[in-house]
Amino acid sequence: MKTEITTQSDLDILNSNTPALLLYFYNDSCAPCVALRPKVEAMITEEFPKMSHSYINAAQFPELAASNGVFASPTIVVFFEGKENFRVSKYISIDELAGRIGRYYEMIFG
Repeated sequence: MKTEITTQSDLDILNSNTPALLLYFYNDSCAPCVALRPKVEAMITEEFPKMSHSYINAAQFPELAASNGVFASPTIVVFFEGKENFRVSKYISIDELAGRIGRYYEMIFG
């Protein structure tokens, strides 16, 4: 499932009801954000079908990004069972991201 998050309460509800969640904080004027988004979406869809992914526009909702400790775009935050497992910012390798997600994903869904 992919959604656009606009409030902290929506994020909290989604995170508490989802065993695996990837949050993608982005900014439409950020070229790496725009280029990386379809790659992340394809990776989740193909390799981790039981994982939900949601997007937060950090430029439109800066208070939501800041309250989650995100001050750079793009930033990806990965949660398993409601707890943050890791986050990556700026220069993100899809292969490294898939490897890190894969370890936790296998423990939860394997």
